[in-house]
Amino acid sequence: MPSTEDAGNGDDRTQVIVVGAGPAGSAAALFLARAGVDVLLLEKSAFPRDKVCGDGLTPRGVQQLVRMGIDIDAPGWTRTRGMRWVCQGRQVHIDWPRSGSAPDFGLTRSRHDFDDLLVRRAVAAGARLCSQTKATGPLTDRAGRITGVSALVGADRRPKDFHAPLVVAADGASARTALAMGLERDPRMPIATAGRRYYRSEARTHDPYLELWADLLCPRTGRDLPGYGWIFPLGDGRVNVGLGALPHRGPGAVDLRATMDRWLERLPGHWGLQEANADSPFRSAALPMGFNRRPQYHRGLLLAGDSAGMVSPWSGEGIVQAMEAGEAAAETIALALHRAPGPGREQVLRRYPREIERRWGRYYRLGNTTAGLVFARFGYRPLLNRHVMASPALVRTLARLLTHGTDAPAGDLTDTVVSGLVRMVPLPGRRAGTGPR
Repeated sequence: MPSTEDAGNGDDRTQVIVVGAGPAGSAAALFLARAGVDVLLLEKSAFPRDKVCGDGLTPRGVQQLVRMGIDIDAPGWTRTRGMRWVCQGRQVHIDWPRSGSAPDFGLTRSRHDFDDLLVRRAVAAGARLCSQTKATGPLTDRAGRITGVSALVGADRRPKDFHAPLVVAADGASARTALAMGLERDPRMPIATAGRRYYRSEARTHDPYLELWADLLCPRTGRDLPGYGWIFPLGDGRVNVGLGALPHRGPGAVDLRATMDRWLERLPGHWGLQEANADSPFRSAALPMGFNRRPQYHRGLLLAGDSAGMVSPWSGEGIVQAMEAGEAAAETIALALHRAPGPGREQVLRRYPREIERRWGRYYRLGNTTAGLVFARFGYRPLLNRHVMASPALVRTLARLLTHGTDAPAGDLTDTVVSGLVRMVPLPGRRAGTGPR
C-alpha cells in the first residue's frame, strides 16, 4: 500500500477523492478503480483499526462482498445460518432464505480487520490510499462547487491540499465534509446509539445463529429498551455482545452500559459473559439513520454510508447499505466522467440520489415511521409477541422486513407480502434528491 509519506509527496491531483476508508469509501474506491478512474482514498487512521459495530453481515452483505471480490472462504470469517430472536422466555430461529438470489448464509468478522480487507482490495484494484491523512475541509470554487479537500498528513500533521472535480464523502457519522458544504442533518430523523464489548466464550463463539434479545429493560426507568441486544459469534473464541437503542420517546435517557450489565446478569453463567472474560472495554458510537442528510449529491459532492445517515431505521444495520451506496456512487461517477464538465455531467450525477431513493426510499420511510411509533416507545417487544413467535409465516415476514432481505422480483410468498407492504408507502412529495445544489 502507498504509505503516508508517499501520499504526502505524491501527485495531489486526481479524478475523484474519496474521504474515509470504511465500507462505503473502500467500496466506492474499488469500483471506481475497476472502471479505470484515478481515485485517491484519504483515511485519517492507520490500518488495521477498530470500530464500534455488531460485526454481523446478513446475506445481502455477503452478496456485496462477493461482488467486491473478497475471499469469504479465507480464515477469519464465521458463517451463520440465520437469526435467533429471544423475547419473554420464548425463542424462535429464522434461517436465512434459501430461494433468493443472495447467499443462504451470513457472516461475522471483527471490524478490526474487516475494513482492512476492503481497503486492501481497493488498493489492489488501483486505488491510491493515503492513510493517516485527515481531511479538514472542502476546497471550493467561486460558485461554491467542491474542487478538492484540505488535509493534515502524517504524524507531524503536515497541511496539504488534494484536488479533484468530484469528491465522495464517506467520513462516517461526523459528516464533516458534508457539514462544511452546508448539508445539515434533518433533526426529525433519530440518531440511535450502539454499544458493544467482546467476551471470551467458548460456549457461544461457534453458535450458528445471530442471537437478538427484544425484552431488555432500562434499569433507571424500568421501561423497555427502545432497541435490542445481540450476541454474535466470531468463531475465534470470542463473541460480540452489544445493544443498540433509539432515543426514548418520553422521560429518561437510555443508559446503554447499565442496561447491558443488567442483561448480562440474566444470562447463563457457563456462557462466560462476565467481567473476568471481557476482551475489550465497552465502547459506544452514534448510528445516524433513516437518510438524515439530503440530498446525497450536492455541487460535486456525493454522500455515502453514515455521512448520509444510511443506517437502517429497522435494524441499525449499516455496513451493507454503505457498500451498496459506495458502488452506486462509483457507477454514477464513472458514467459522469465520460461527459464534459457542465450540464451534461451534472445531469448524470443527479441520478445518484434517485438511485438511492429507488433502492431504499419507501423501505426507509416505512422504517422511520415504525421506529418513531413503535421502537422508540416500546422497543421490539410488541413485534415479537407470543402470537408472532408462534407463527412461522409471521416470523419469516418480520425477519425479511427487518433485514430488507427480499428479492425483486419476489422469490416466494413472503417476498411478495413484504414487497407489497413496502410498495404501499407513498412516494415523496417532491422528486428524490431535490434540494440545494
